[in-house]
Amino acid sequence: MTQPTRTEDTFAELNQPSLWTGINAYRSDPLIVDLTSGLPRSTREDLEQMGRYVTSHEAQELARMANQGVPQLRTHGPRGERLDVVEFHPAWHALMRRSMSSGLHSSIWDPQADPEAKGQSHKVRAARFYLTAQLECGHLCPLTMTSASVAAMMASPAVQKDWAPKILSRKYDSSNKPAMQKSAVTIGMGMTEKQGGTDVRANKTTADKVSDGIYRLSGHKWFMSAPMSDAFIMLAQTKDGMGCFLVPRLLEDGSANGLQFQRLKDKLGNRSNASSEVEFSDTFGFLLGAPDGGIRTILDMVTLTRLDCALASAGIMRASLAEAVHHARGRSVFGKMLVHQPIMTRVLADMALDVAAATALAFRLAEAFDKASSSSEDAAYARVMTPVAKYWCCKIAPALIYEAMECIGGSGYIEERPIARHYREAPVNAIWEGSGNVMALDVLRVLNRGRDLFETVFAGLARDLGPAGKKTIDVLRAAMALCQQDEGAARLLIEQMALAAGAAELYRLGAGKIADAFIETRLAGGWRATYGMLDARFDASYIVDLLYPPAT
Repeated sequence: MTQPTRTEDTFAELNQPSLWTGINAYRSDPLIVDLTSGLPRSTREDLEQMGRYVTSHEAQELARMANQGVPQLRTHGPRGERLDVVEFHPAWHALMRRSMSSGLHSSIWDPQADPEAKGQSHKVRAARFYLTAQLECGHLCPLTMTSASVAAMMASPAVQKDWAPKILSRKYDSSNKPAMQKSAVTIGMGMTEKQGGTDVRANKTTADKVSDGIYRLSGHKWFMSAPMSDAFIMLAQTKDGMGCFLVPRLLEDGSANGLQFQRLKDKLGNRSNASSEVEFSDTFGFLLGAPDGGIRTILDMVTLTRLDCALASAGIMRASLAEAVHHARGRSVFGKMLVHQPIMTRVLADMALDVAAATALAFRLAEAFDKASSSSEDAAYARVMTPVAKYWCCKIAPALIYEAMECIGGSGYIEERPIARHYREAPVNAIWEGSGNVMALDVLRVLNRGRDLFETVFAGLARDLGPAGKKTIDVLRAAMALCQQDEGAARLLIEQMALAAGAAELYRLGAGKIADAFIETRLAGGWRATYGMLDARFDASYIVDLLYPPAT
C-alpha cells in the first residue's frame, strides 16, 4: 500500500510557509549586488555561487550539526599523559575546509588571490565573509584571527617570512602536527586574563628573553579562542614593558609547548567554535615588534578583526530578516498575508532600514581599508570609523534579530531554524575585540589626538549627505564638543556618527528613498526603543520589496 506524502501544497493548506532555503543569498540581496557591481565578473560569479551554497540544505545541515555537536576537550590520554586537544564535529571541519578554500583566512595578503580585483582585496573578502556569516559564524572566528594575525607578524619580518606561506595556503589541515609540517595553519589569540579583561596592561603573564627574538612565557589566559590553532598571538610583560608574541602550540619535534587547557567555555552562542582557559609555563614564543610595543603591535591585528565583527553582524541581521520576510509572505493572518498587515509591514520596513545602513557602513569601511594607503580621506575614515562601525553594527544586532524572530512567531523560537543560531551568535560580536564602551573610548582617543581626522571624515559625510549634510555635521560637532567636556557622553557621539555615516553611504549608493527614510527616522526622530514606528509618509511596502524582493 502506498503511503501518503505531505507535500509543500499540504503545508500551504496548513498555513506553514516553506523554509528559507535554496534562495540565493547574493542574488536576492539588491544592496550587496549593487555594492559589488564594480568587481570583476569572475568575482561576482564566485559570489553568486557562494550565495547559492550558504542557503542550501547541505550547508545549513553542516551549520546545524557543527553547533549541536559542540567541541570536546581531552586533557589526558589513557596512560594519564597530557593531550590538550580539542575534538570537533566533522561538520566543523567541512565548514573550515570550504571557507579556507575561499581564502577567508588569507586573501587580503595574497596578490594572486583575486588578480582581476587589484586594489579591492578587502572589499572582495568582505563580500565573501558577509555571505558566509549568513550560514555559520563560529568557524569564522579562527579565520578572522588568522587573517588579522599577519598584520601583527609584519612587526617581525623573520617570523612573517616563516609563517606567511603557511597562512596563505588554502589547503585546510586539521592534523595535530608542528606548524611547519602542515599544509596550512590557523592562528588564534590570547589577550584576556582574569584580573585584566579589557585592561590588557594589567596582564600578569611574563616573558623572559632566551635569545634574540625568542622568549619563554609563563602565565594564564582566561579566554583563548580556537585552542586547536597552530599558534597564538599573545601579550606578556617583558622587563621592558608589554610585548606581543607568536606562541606555537607544538614545538618542532611535536611535543607540547607548555600550554595546558583547563576547560572549554560553556558559551551562550558561538558554540561550534571552542574557547578555552589555558595555563602555561616554559612556553616559547617569538617576539613581534619591540619588547615594549606589544599594545601597538596587536592593535594592528585588532583593527582588522573589528571590521569582521561589523561584517558578521550585518550578515546575520540580513539572514534573519530575510527569513522573517519570507515567512511573512507565506503566512495568512486575519484574512490577508502577514506581510500586508500594516503594522507588520512597518516593522519589517523599519528593520530593513537598519540592515541596509549597517551593510553599507561595513562595506564602506572595507573600501576605506583598500584605499587608505593612497587616499588621506580613506585613511582618516578607516581610523575614525572602524570603532564606530564595529560599535553600531554589533550593538543593534541582538535586538533586531529578536524582532525578526518575533515576526516569525512561536515557530521562530525553536532551534531547528537558522534564526535561533543567529540570535545566540549576535552578542559575541559586540563583546569580542572591544565592547561598546571600549569603542567609544577609542573614538575619544582619536578625537583627543587628531581632530583633523574627524574634520576630514565630516567633509566626506557632508558631501554624500547632500542637503542634509550641513545640519547633520553641526549636530556631530556639537556632540564632539560635549564629549571633550564630558567623557560619559561618548556614546552619544559614536551613535550619531554611525547613523550619519550609514545614511551618507546609502545616499552615495543612490538609495535615495531608503536613505531619506533612514536619516529622518534615526537622526531627526525621537527616542525609539522598538521597531515599527515609521511614519505613514514612508512607503513601508516599497522598502520591504526593494530590499527583500519576492522570490521568483
